[in-house]
Amino acid sequence: MPIDPNLEIYCPACQWEPDGGAHWVCDCGCVWNTFDTGGVCPQCRYRWRRTGCPSCTVWSLHVDWYHGLDEEVAELVEAALSAPSGVCCSLNES
Repeated sequence: MPIDPNLEIYCPACQWEPDGGAHWVCDCGCVWNTFDTGGVCPQCRYRWRRTGCPSCTVWSLHVDWYHGLDEEVAELVEAALSAPSGVCCSLNES
């Protein structure tokens, strides 16, 4: 469940709403709910910029699935998505 009551998560193409199930598969074989991790595979840490809809099969930018984000949060997410894919924090960084 989203913390922000104004936040809704659904496919921008067909409006399918994720049910909390593990419907996404990473190239490494991990099966998980991409919305639990913001599009980052919990096994190999690959960041998926696009998310495929299990209902209509259309791929959309992951951030476009989030509806009702306030402007500041949307800007932060966009900045994170524009960071180089190879950038990762070490476990010792805070």
